[in-house]
Amino acid sequence: MNSILEVKNVTKQFGDYKALNNVSFTIPEGSIYGLLGPNGAGKTTLIRIINQITMPDSGQVYLDGRKLSPSDVQQIGYMPEERGLYKTMKVGEQCLYLAQLKGLSKEEAKKQLKFWFEKLEIEGWWNKKIQELSKGMAQKIQFVVTVLHKPKLLILDEPFSGFDPVNANLIKDEIIELNKQGTSIIFSTHRMESVEEMCDHIALIHKSNKLIEGKLVDVKKEYRTNTFQVGIISPNVEGLMYDLTQKFKVGQTNFKSLNDDIKLEVQLGEHHSTELLNILTRNGQVTHFVEKIPSVNDIFIQSVSK
Repeated sequence: MNSILEVKNVTKQFGDYKALNNVSFTIPEGSIYGLLGPNGAGKTTLIRIINQITMPDSGQVYLDGRKLSPSDVQQIGYMPEERGLYKTMKVGEQCLYLAQLKGLSKEEAKKQLKFWFEKLEIEGWWNKKIQELSKGMAQKIQFVVTVLHKPKLLILDEPFSGFDPVNANLIKDEIIELNKQGTSIIFSTHRMESVEEMCDHIALIHKSNKLIEGKLVDVKKEYRTNTFQVGIISPNVEGLMYDLTQKFKVGQTNFKSLNDDIKLEVQLGEHHSTELLNILTRNGQVTHFVEKIPSVNDIFIQSVSK
């Protein structure tokens, strides 16, 4: 698979503080790439380097196989967590200005803005000032000016901040649609449920170092514990528990169920899931049998805690 962005051995230091320590990763073309990490991990510094707002002390960044250059700003769309709109400027005037900074002609900018304003149903905001809009309304404008020049690479830092659930879902759908059309996306957020839903690759940075990188499914496989959540209705609970504990590590758990069943968490160890299922079916009626797949939130906490 071709890469849209490569970060190679990037280090950045501010005085005595090392923000990034020899960080490398590759973003596949057409992916939605989750860039994760606690506050102060180095994510924002890395994003600023990709946007050429600041430069690395060492290392290189490549876009489409070429060393990043100032002209590449027109191939990148960046929506920062701290929004950068001029509060006293009218929405339409500001959008035209920012679009032309990204290389669009005034005519093309008007065409793209008409498309997005109609799509997001915000035509009536053209002559409003940013300070007259709610935070969520201003967020929509920020999103529009980020994507209207059709960037190859879209960098979204906490894109759902300030949105109510309806508008967060609307913007999520637009992000997914842009990705389907070929836009590669770096998605930085603390909302792990959004990462689960949208990202196909992730990287985790902690204390200036990269801890994890890879396909989300492969990362989950690496952190799986071969643990199953089991629900069973059994006439002989004592016999069931005896049979299970001969082979498996067994504990109590809780999950939503419509049945008055026994809820267990069973770690397979070196055994196979069919062995577990055979014991269960011999001892009662199985109502629930699901592997406990590690969530992104579980992986995040476990990795950072280490």
